Amino acid sequence: MLVRTAMRAAALLQRRPQLGARRPQWAPERYRFWPLRGFPYLMVYDAEAQPPHVVRFVHTARDLPALLQEGGGLAE
Repeated sequence: MLVRTAMRAAALLQRRPQLGARRPQWAPERYRFWPLRGFPYLMVYDAEAQPPHVVRFVHTARDLPALLQEGGGLAE
């Protein structure tokens, strides 16, 4: 079920990459965040890549700002 939800979200975001939320306090503006409905995960993707590129999935219980600033940061 999680994989199916992630695949549906990825297909939607491939067609409309600007739908995701920007979080400039966490990551450069090219990256967007999309919650996976029914699951405690966020999909982080590069909305400027062609096609949009999913860079990671993060559990919402994680300290996302700290996670992205540490070794798991996103490139500018």
